[in-house]
Amino acid sequence: MTLLKTWLLAAVKLFHTVKDENLQWQSQNQDQIAALKHAQILAEQALSADLQKKTVQLEHEIDLLKTQNAAELAMFKTKCQQDIQDYQHYLNALDQLKRSIQTSYTHLPEAVAFTIHHHAKQLLNRMWETQDFAEKMQLEMQLITFMTAVHDDARLQLQGDATDNLPAKTLGLLKSP
Repeated sequence: MTLLKTWLLAAVKLFHTVKDENLQWQSQNQDQIAALKHAQILAEQALSADLQKKTVQLEHEIDLLKTQNAAELAMFKTKCQQDIQDYQHYLNALDQLKRSIQTSYTHLPEAVAFTIHHHAKQLLNRMWETQDFAEKMQLEMQLITFMTAVHDDARLQLQGDATDNLPAKTLGLLKSP
């Protein structure tokens, strides 16, 4: 039993020695430990402040981008609406030319007026859909030339100055590639 008691006392003494050494080490290094904890708290606060600052900056940048995108979207929608109105005006003008041919050349089959109208509409669609500016301008000139020919043929027929009972200029443009 004394062996057990001795062994137990030695263990308790060792435990107290380790505790005393630990306490002594903590006492000796208390200033450093406090300084390290203080530095850690300051670093965490600085990091938190930096993160908050960056969050505010990012939120501001996101708001700017949202505003810019909303403005661009509104401008794009307005442009698209204007394009639709312009396209509708072109279609209305083509319908008027078709009616003008039908009125001026009453003896022609309706299919001829529809063919003329269809050709003008195809020119308009190709002009509208192309992305190449030079091609767009070329197609626009072809459309203007074609519509002018249709108008001139109808005017000459109504005035009685036409030498032919057919819209010659218009049909000539339909034959050329």
